[in-house]
Amino acid sequence: MLRRQFTGVLGAASLFRPAFAADPLKVGFVYIGPVGDFGWTYQHDVARKAAADHYGDKIRTTFVENVADGPDSEKVMNDLANSGHKLIFATSFGYMNYVVNSARKHPAVFYEHATGYKRGANISDYNIRFYQGRYVQGVIAGKLSKAGLAGYVGSVPVPEVIQGVNAFMLGMQSVNPKARMKVVLINAWYDPPKEADAAKALIDQGCDIITQHTDSPAPLQAAAGRGIKGFGQSTDMAKFASGSQLSASIDNWAPYYIRRIGDVLEGSWKSTDTWGGFDSGMLAMAPFANMPEDVAALADATIAGIKSGKNRIFAGPIEDQSGAVKVADGKAMDDDALFHMQWLARGVDGKLT
Repeated sequence: MLRRQFTGVLGAASLFRPAFAADPLKVGFVYIGPVGDFGWTYQHDVARKAAADHYGDKIRTTFVENVADGPDSEKVMNDLANSGHKLIFATSFGYMNYVVNSARKHPAVFYEHATGYKRGANISDYNIRFYQGRYVQGVIAGKLSKAGLAGYVGSVPVPEVIQGVNAFMLGMQSVNPKARMKVVLINAWYDPPKEADAAKALIDQGCDIITQHTDSPAPLQAAAGRGIKGFGQSTDMAKFASGSQLSASIDNWAPYYIRRIGDVLEGSWKSTDTWGGFDSGMLAMAPFANMPEDVAALADATIAGIKSGKNRIFAGPIEDQSGAVKVADGKAMDDDALFHMQWLARGVDGKLT
């Protein structure tokens, strides 16, 4: 059985208890990993706490951690809904179909699904353009890698992860056309031993910079142990490897959570589709460290180009591993194409299966 932790009481309220306007709004959060992963789930919980501080006694939050993708997640969401939670944030792509099922059973409850794409009258989805940060990381790696070879510790082959792999590769190639990257997928979001082993295997194969799309600091720590520079994931992980972290993509969920909770409190919640990046403030980079000033300046300029729309990242010509043209010269991938990405760019050594 998976360990779960509730910060609120999930027992059913008395049927005879009257509802007063002053009653706090109960908001539930469903997490794929532990709040102590210091990555993905940790950052969502930072945002939950920020929302709780913002609204004070107007809301009461509950989180359930270590909820695996699968039927168990639907049971957790149903439990939250049945215990009076009127807004539920489900924070893993793999929850998507279970969010839909639970939402159909509880039409008076509002559901927010992170990184998904299925919506309904009471379902919104929200996401961050993580690939923008990966591109910036790639630019830095392209300037700093002496071998011209980076290592990428990936989780599972969903489009969100594939976008990041390809964006990192394109960023490297923008400053070093001969750059290459090796990818290892561990088929899990959070598994520190596997994450560390993958990083070490990549270093053994000649990669002199490590990045990750997994949820613990283990890859960065493994890189630090081998004297290799790397990037953190979801949150600033510098405290785990201060001499090795170059930067980290930081997921800033707090403004979104605060806004959407406010919509429910005001009675103005509507189903929406949000995908924000650097320009919206949903994505940021940790301070640039352990690199020359000119590389940090280039990274800042790259962010500015992405914010302005001048740098669209997935603009052609782009070829896949086989040399087939995936994006023609003068064209750029739209959001629908990005959401369905299932190929790896030229220069990437790895497989999706």
